[in-house]
Amino acid sequence: MARAKEFEEDVVLLKAMKLFWEQGYEKTSINDLVERMGIHRRSLYDTFGDKHMLYLRAFDRYKTLTNNRLGSLIPNSTPSQAIDFIFDYTIQGTSEDNPAGCMMVNMAVELASIDSEARAKVSESFAYWEQILVDVISKGQQKGDFTSKRSAEVLAESLHNNLLGLRVLTRSLTEKDKLYRIADMAKSILYH
Repeated sequence: MARAKEFEEDVVLLKAMKLFWEQGYEKTSINDLVERMGIHRRSLYDTFGDKHMLYLRAFDRYKTLTNNRLGSLIPNSTPSQAIDFIFDYTIQGTSEDNPAGCMMVNMAVELASIDSEARAKVSESFAYWEQILVDVISKGQQKGDFTSKRSAEVLAESLHNNLLGLRVLTRSLTEKDKLYRIADMAKSILYH
């Protein structure tokens, strides 16, 4: 007879997500995961498969949390407010108890060049957020809030690139004033 699980799957998945987010894929061992998740090694394998499968599931959980958080606020904002919120979210992070930086950027840097599944997930996530930016910028252009000298797609590509850079800097730089100056310069392309 199979034993009943003694843990909530989503709770331990969130713990794994935060550990991978903090340390990256390569640096995180199975022992680290078992200890942080508070489950037995066998339970980890039975529930999540191997480390790679757990990492991909943890990334999916991260993506869902981020998309839900930003996705719930953007439609109720003006285009300018939405852009400001996206940059604020990138600089400030999701909460005090989350690691700095971005798990998506971490995956892109660490695994996307050598792991086709990671590359596909990163590409999908980057495309999703670039499309969100296109939609917000298009709305702003239609309302006359943003310049129409460049297409929404070109502006979104530039802003997305800046957001990715800010995500890297938040991991290594704590001076928020500098990050906001960089953000303000990046956003200025919307108005010129």
